[in-house]
Amino acid sequence: MKTAIITGGGQGIGRVATQYLLTHGYRVAIWEADTDALTELREGFKASAAQILFVSCDVSSEINVKKAAEQTISHFGQIDALINNAAIMIEKPLDKLTLDEWNRVIGTNLTGPFLCAKHVAPYLAVQKGSIINLGSTRAFQSEPDTFAYSASKGGILALTHALAVSLGPDVRVNAISPGWIDVSSLKKKVKAKADELRPEDHAQHPAGRVGQADDIARMILFLIAPENSFITGQNFIVDGGMTRKMIYV
Repeated sequence: MKTAIITGGGQGIGRVATQYLLTHGYRVAIWEADTDALTELREGFKASAAQILFVSCDVSSEINVKKAAEQTISHFGQIDALINNAAIMIEKPLDKLTLDEWNRVIGTNLTGPFLCAKHVAPYLAVQKGSIINLGSTRAFQSEPDTFAYSASKGGILALTHALAVSLGPDVRVNAISPGWIDVSSLKKKVKAKADELRPEDHAQHPAGRVGQADDIARMILFLIAPENSFITGQNFIVDGGMTRKMIYV
């Protein structure tokens, strides 16, 4: 049975991707820094407990990441896929964003995937495994006051092809850049509140709807599948076509 690591697996896309991987025969190590989310996830996945390892891990800490990698390999014996999903966002005007806040976002969103790749790649190479980095369409376009998040996601794309060239052919590395994915109801209990999506929210997408976490989970499964071994160093935009749409007001 194959083993996958999902960082930030306690909420949102990570939580749904965990469910998809479990139902497709994977064992999953969930690395999550939010202890409340991890506790709720443990309760929600009791039926699959034998297939899951819950690890408290701040991916911006090399000590944490190294320990998490060692714990995962000790528990499961192999690692076949790493899904770098953990991310945070701080939205503030440029003159209000502190250096500490900038570093916190970059540390989680960009340094984290680097550290996870560094410490997991040797195990992935043994299995001819795969890394998936979660980017964002904000690498290409921005809303106001998303400086650190947008910069981190732009960096993810460059990190992806650098890793693909450096780790190939033993490890494949690809990125997925989601657009608007509605995860409002997939957060921990104190934050979970389903957004009331309007018809115009759906209609503005060429695909006709706002995205769901399942859309990203299916792409993850596709890219880590061994039969797709000719795909590496690429970024896949999953946004309902929005980044291809010219908008005139």
